[in-house]
Amino acid sequence: MASNVGALLLLLLLAVWIGSPKVESLALQVEDDAIFRSSDGFSCPSPDPLLYYRPVIGILTHPGDGVNGRLSNATNASNIPASCVRFVESGGARVIPIIYNEPEDLIIQKLNLVNGVLLTGGWAKTGLYYDVAKKIFEIVLAKNDAGDHFPLLAVCLGFELLSMFISQNNDICERFYGEIRASTLQFSISETNGTLFERFPPDLLTKMSKECLAMQNHLFGISPKRLQENSALSSFFKILTTTADTNNEDYISTAQAYNYPVIAFQWHPEKNAFDWGSNEIPHSEDAVRVTQNTANYFISEARKSSSRPDDPVMLLSHLIYNHKPAYAGEGYDEVYIFT
Repeated sequence: MASNVGALLLLLLLAVWIGSPKVESLALQVEDDAIFRSSDGFSCPSPDPLLYYRPVIGILTHPGDGVNGRLSNATNASNIPASCVRFVESGGARVIPIIYNEPEDLIIQKLNLVNGVLLTGGWAKTGLYYDVAKKIFEIVLAKNDAGDHFPLLAVCLGFELLSMFISQNNDICERFYGEIRASTLQFSISETNGTLFERFPPDLLTKMSKECLAMQNHLFGISPKRLQENSALSSFFKILTTTADTNNEDYISTAQAYNYPVIAFQWHPEKNAFDWGSNEIPHSEDAVRVTQNTANYFISEARKSSSRPDDPVMLLSHLIYNHKPAYAGEGYDEVYIFT
């Protein structure tokens, strides 16, 4: 009986002590401590509270199956190259496919679940795809204007579309001969600080200007002269690199927005590490470093986004993991098809 009374008194004293201001202060101190202590005694700095370490990127699908109808002739088919998905994943993010011909309210819902957007290469410059890509671009700008650091990476066709949207001229792009070839990137800037190249190793930047480490595959682009002559484009984009096509005509190969986290490539940073459909794609260690550094930069920008999913279950239901890529055999090695 005495032992029971003693135990009861001990519990009462413990309850009073836990509720004391001193203990509450200690709890807050531990909660705010900048050090996580692991069970083995080592200390690790806490993550930056301003960054989001579970970023998700929305990738807009492109009309067709991506391989000239070999996998699907469905009129409503659209695709994402698996290389684009792996590119994003290699930087440390997950992917939600934004299917261009799904209902607009579903597209908006998905955009509120992601921390950035990728526009892939392709050919479609009219119709529903054009309209949806333009709407997404407008939403990206609006999110940034509202204070959310929300990046956009536009590749090949994506760059051409941005040029059309910003200039409000659907004929702004010019004919270039940059099909299925690797090239150098000639830097138009003397200082990389503040650009996507700022964290690239100096030796890699030098090699990119001397060795063919950037995969090109396009028929159109925009020249430095035409961009500079267009006030809307020249005030939006800073030219980072140029490349000469097979006729020795220069086009802009990399551009970055002055006031938004928007990056545009005429080349394909995803291909070096993840596409094997052409012998022209560079696969050297340095070429793969180009892919890795580009992916790291893009996802580092996405981590700055303040967007958080309101419904984690809904997010999981939209992830690319709910879909399986199809083996194409040529062109794209694998492609995600949506019908």
